[in-house]
Amino acid sequence: MHRPADSLIFVPLIIKVNKMANTSDIKNGVCMNLDGKLVQVIEFQHVKPGKGPAFVRTKLRNIETGRVVDHTFSAGHKIDIIRIENRSYQYLYQDGSFYVFMNTDTFEQVNIEENMIDKKEYLKEGIVCSILFHAEEENPLVVELPQFIETEVTYTEPGIKGDTATNTMKPATIDTGAEVKVPLFIDNGDKIKVDIQKGQYVERIKD
Repeated sequence: MHRPADSLIFVPLIIKVNKMANTSDIKNGVCMNLDGKLVQVIEFQHVKPGKGPAFVRTKLRNIETGRVVDHTFSAGHKIDIIRIENRSYQYLYQDGSFYVFMNTDTFEQVNIEENMIDKKEYLKEGIVCSILFHAEEENPLVVELPQFIETEVTYTEPGIKGDTATNTMKPATIDTGAEVKVPLFIDNGDKIKVDIQKGQYVERIKD
């Protein structure tokens, strides 16, 4: 039996439209497409001057080059936010011009180019890093090392026994090849904690 035409049930077609983001959505860590380049917000400040329109002052890091630039948006300006994901990867080894990392959850390995690694001079085997992925294209964008690492001093001028002052510093080379300033009492073979975001000595690690 045929259903009469006037009794047919029509289901309305629903089209989801993504609302365009604007400057109110700017936060530290947000990635966006700016003039065809992928950039990440590392600092921002909403400014409401006494006279004139409000604006947002930002520092943006170019994902590809690592260069940091200042950029000002007028309040309410439309921005093209890129969906990203942070995933934990352990650094395994260097293979030619690539650095091999392993996903700590899936054990999947990925090759990363040198220019994608932030603070590369502090990279050491076994360290767990955060890799930023373009979630829609599944492409790695940048490798961010943890804020602190534990490392060993491979060379520095001989330590001065009994001198525990931390306000007088001397250069030291650590096992990643990077150089940091350390207190006078630090000696070869000492293990230290380093704030790699600031490139600064934090403390000596006691055995």
